[in-house]
Amino acid sequence: MQTLLLLSSSKFIQKDLKPVIGKALSDLRIAHIINASKGKGVSNLAYLERTKDIFKRNCGYYEDLDLDGKNEDQLRNILKNFNAVFVNGGSTFYLLKSIRESGFDKVIKELLLEDFVYMGASAGSYVACPTIEMATWKHQDKYDHYGLTDFTAMNLVPFLMTVHYIPELHDLLKVKISETNYPVKILNDEQALLIKGNKIEKTATWRRI
Repeated sequence: MQTLLLLSSSKFIQKDLKPVIGKALSDLRIAHIINASKGKGVSNLAYLERTKDIFKRNCGYYEDLDLDGKNEDQLRNILKNFNAVFVNGGSTFYLLKSIRESGFDKVIKELLLEDFVYMGASAGSYVACPTIEMATWKHQDKYDHYGLTDFTAMNLVPFLMTVHYIPELHDLLKVKISETNYPVKILNDEQALLIKGNKIEKTATWRRI
C-alpha cells in the first residue's frame, strides 16, 4: 500500500512521524533527492541544510541523491538500499526535468507498491501531482522553465497542491483554483497531507477557499 507524506516545508518532519506514517525517522533509510535545489535562481539553500540537520539528528540513515546522469536501472540499484525518499524543494521545473530524464517517475511508482515511503516538500510535493501547473501561478512562477511546455508530473495523487500558504494569497488562489480542472489542496508550512493507499488523511487542519 502506497504511503506518501506531502509537505509544504521540511520543518514538519521535526515532529514525531510514527503516529503519522507508522514509522519514526529513526526507522527510515532516506534517499534525499536534491535536484530542485540545482535550478537557476535557487540562491538561498538554508532549507536544504535545515533538512539535512533534521536527518542527521533523527534519521536512521540518509544520503543525498542527485538524479542527473542516472537511468532507471541505476536508480533501482541505488534505491534498493533505502526504504524512503525525501524529494526536497526549490525549482519545480528543474526537478521535473531531472525526474523525466532519469526515469525516477517509473521507479518510484514501482517502489510505492512495496513498503516504501515517499516524502516531498514544496516542489517535491508538486511533482507528485498530475501536473505542476500551479508552479506557473503568479505567486510561484519565479524559476526558469528549462523549456518545459508539458507540465505533466508523476500523477501519484489525483489533486494539485499549493504550499507556503499565507492569507495574502487568498484572492489570487481563489481565481487560479477556479481555472484548473483538478481539486486543489492548500498547505501552510505547518501542515501536511498523508496518503495511505487511496485514502487521504489530514495531518493538520486543511485550509480551504
